[in-house]
Parts: sequence; C-alpha cells; structure tokens
Amino acid sequence: MSDLLASLTKLDLSDRPEETGFRSRMLSLLETMAECFQRSCFPAHFTGSALVVDAQGARALLHHHRKLDKWLPFGGHCDGDENVLRVAQREALEESGIEGLVLASPRPFDLDIHTIPARGAEPEHEHFDVRWMLIAPENAQFRQSEESLELRWFTPEEMAALPLTPGNRRLLAKWRAILARRSHAAGA
Repeated sequence: MSDLLASLTKLDLSDRPEETGFRSRMLSLLETMAECFQRSCFPAHFTGSALVVDAQGARALLHHHRKLDKWLPFGGHCDGDENVLRVAQREALEESGIEGLVLASPRPFDLDIHTIPARGAEPEHEHFDVRWMLIAPENAQFRQSEESLELRWFTPEEMAALPLTPGNRRLLAKWRAILARRSHAAGA
C-alpha cells in the first residue's frame, strides 16, 4: 500500500488536471480502507488496467468485455495484490494472451474512477483504476479469454467511433497526443 501511496502522492498531474480529483479519492481510500485491494471492499476498490498498443504504437488492442458488453482496455481486480502495476500486467497477459508486453513508462498513464453496475449479489461499486500503457512485441498474436466476446486491434480513428466511457476517451486523447508528438518529431 505504501508503494502506491508514494507513487500517487509524487505523481505530477500538472498536465493532467482532470485526474487530480481521482487521485485525491484514491489517496483517501488508501488511507482509510486497509482492504481496498480486495474485490470485496465496498463501495470501492482498486483495479489495474493497461492500454495495449502494437509495436509501432499505431493500433490499440481492446476486448469486448463479456459481462459489461463494452469495448475496453484490459484490466481487473487486484485480488489482494497491492502492486497495481503487476495487476495491470497480469490482466493484460491473461486477457490478451500476448507474451512479452513492455511497459511504456513506470509512470501511470491514467487515473480513473468509474462505476460498475450491480450484478448478482455484488452491489453497484466503483473501480479506482490505475492504468498504464503496454507495448506488444512485433507481430504479436492475441488469444481470446473467457472474459471477452471478441478482441480487435483499433486505430485511433476506429477507437474514437466506439461508444467509449469518458475515462476511455481520455485514454484515447492521450494516445493520440503521443502519436502526434512522434509524427511531429519525425517531420522536424
């Protein structure tokens, strides 16, 4: 818990002001709920996610989540693991089947809090999601897991056409900004 607390505390959000409220709520959860890494912690718990991009950074791999019926990046519950980056990496591997994913930066790519609807005995709750970008190796082949209806590579334009959540629209905007900087640098 102290690693995530320290990481979030020192995370520079000067270029990401829309995430400061999420960070404040995450820090509060860390300080008040010792079980915040367990999926049984309600009304909120931590999750780890990853936007997986291809080796060129030109396409992102999303999965059509079976339970939520939405196109999403890979991610899931910590299940007691306080290393949220490790959770994001584990979930990306389990849900995509791609070995050798490389961390783009140790700095979290995005912070998001989103509501998960009630399902069965589980009440509506919030996922305090810490998200990274992972890069797939050249010619990576994915394998669909039980959690997905489908997996597909999307260009930024194709992803923009999806009915994305506000948090995933923010991920898309950040990815597009990286591509624009890279394109500008290549043309300079």
